[in-house]
Amino acid sequence: MAELHERPLIMEGAAWPDYGLIDSGNGRKHERFGPFEFTRPEGQALWSPRQDNGDWQSDSAFIPASDEDGGGRWTGNPAVPDEGWPMRWRELRFNAQRTPFRHLGFFPDMAPVWDWMRSQLDGPDDAETLNLFGYTGVGSLALSQCGPVTHVDASKKSVAQARENALLSQMDDRPIRWLVDDAAKFTAREVRRGRRYDGIILDPPKFGRGPKNETWRLEDCLAPLVGDCRQLLDADSRFLFLTVYAVRMSSLALGGLLKEVFSDLPGHIEHGDLAMREEGEGGRLLPTAIFARWRRD
Repeated sequence: MAELHERPLIMEGAAWPDYGLIDSGNGRKHERFGPFEFTRPEGQALWSPRQDNGDWQSDSAFIPASDEDGGGRWTGNPAVPDEGWPMRWRELRFNAQRTPFRHLGFFPDMAPVWDWMRSQLDGPDDAETLNLFGYTGVGSLALSQCGPVTHVDASKKSVAQARENALLSQMDDRPIRWLVDDAAKFTAREVRRGRRYDGIILDPPKFGRGPKNETWRLEDCLAPLVGDCRQLLDADSRFLFLTVYAVRMSSLALGGLLKEVFSDLPGHIEHGDLAMREEGEGGRLLPTAIFARWRRD
């Protein structure tokens, strides 16, 4: 029976040459993405900025919309290209780009997750993994060094960007299936097909719609999806990694869900926070998401 570790963990992300969290505070964060610096809202930055009293000199800042439906607009330097600019993490190359929902085409706090998943698959290069809600594919490219990857996202635009990132990384010949599909429906079909995977990563949104206008609500849909994911894993599989952003939920709740669903498998269930460390002396940890994970060993 998988053991639940109740004490939470922190998966800490640190700066790398193309990305860094420069400062945070007063509900915002100041970051560098390649040659540009950006200011974005960050509700968990409850403290005061360390630098310039928060009067950061950004190339672009995100101004959220006045309603609660998300969205907003970017202001700042017209030199920041709307079509994006190249970035690099380890051997991967991909495009960063300002989006209407304050993201920049990838989630830098996932870097320690990419490393962790690859460590779980260390050894044979034929491990099969599934990336649900795969977005622009950086995680899929990271996993592809370990074997075949199935990348699923409901957004045709995101899957197209993922394919472009594979070209940028010169990994377009990797065994990756790029699928535009509803994650829940696809996973249910895979269960009926009797498919098996060595690892699964899923990063579901709070709310979303599938390619045929299917409705996704995290509180209603997460438990059935995790249950189907369990059916795609067995005692020889390596991991499941679940991340959740921007919801009023504890990582312990996610861990409890995995404990129930994975009760018949050996291994360990852990949970906690993803967090980025500010650059420089005295840099603080800024929490960004909660996670829960099952690992075999």
